[in-house]
Amino acid sequence: MNPALPLLEQRLLLTHVTGLSREQWITREPNLNAEQQEQYDSLVARRLSGVPMAYLLGTREFYGRSFYVSPAVLIPRPETELLVEFVLQHAAPGARVLDAGTGSGAIAVSIAAERPDLQVVAVDLNDDALALAGRNSTRWAEGRVHLVRSDWFSALSEQEPFDVIVSNPPYIAAVDPHLQQGDLRYEPAQALTDGADGLQCLRHLIQHASRYLRDQGWLVLEHGYDQAVAVRALMQDRGWRDVQSQRDLAQIERISYGRK
Repeated sequence: MNPALPLLEQRLLLTHVTGLSREQWITREPNLNAEQQEQYDSLVARRLSGVPMAYLLGTREFYGRSFYVSPAVLIPRPETELLVEFVLQHAAPGARVLDAGTGSGAIAVSIAAERPDLQVVAVDLNDDALALAGRNSTRWAEGRVHLVRSDWFSALSEQEPFDVIVSNPPYIAAVDPHLQQGDLRYEPAQALTDGADGLQCLRHLIQHASRYLRDQGWLVLEHGYDQAVAVRALMQDRGWRDVQSQRDLAQIERISYGRK
């Protein structure tokens, strides 16, 4: 054990190293062999340097399931569950759903696992992310998420429209100081920021998504804590209807959506 780390993190790392449950570590004195001790000490050192727990453990919980993660993808966050909830509430039986920029696949896989009746497609340009999403799809959705390597919509056909398109795109402005703080320092920059004002990818999705949606189809976007007004304006300017935003548990307008 290492007193420099919170007790919960110590137990999580011990569980990862030994395969024993957290409950077993609570009721017994840790007794690591030399190899386990070396691995544990290495993980502790990396954690003390700031590496996120999710990357050390290789998993993160999202929508009640444990998803494989790696430094190739963003760490799934609770506020992103709003995208999943929106689809579960609004998608009709048999609807086609697209997750644009899927990363670990947490959004797409959660939707497919909760609603086996839906046809779920997920796209990403990163091969490592697609491989990870495939593992998560196999684990939780019996491989029912159709994964496509695509730069947003480039590899998709307008002849096979979707009923709902969801996305958690890069939306942090390049000058935002949060990029140099906390877990964000270790997450893939291309999945966090567009290298500009934080609205570039959102603009692209808002401009082009309607070509890949059925009439009355939904576009649902996660965005930054201070971007809801801008995103709604962008959607309204492009002719999206019924444009609204929804708040997360912290009462921040976290997602915005509209209909074709």
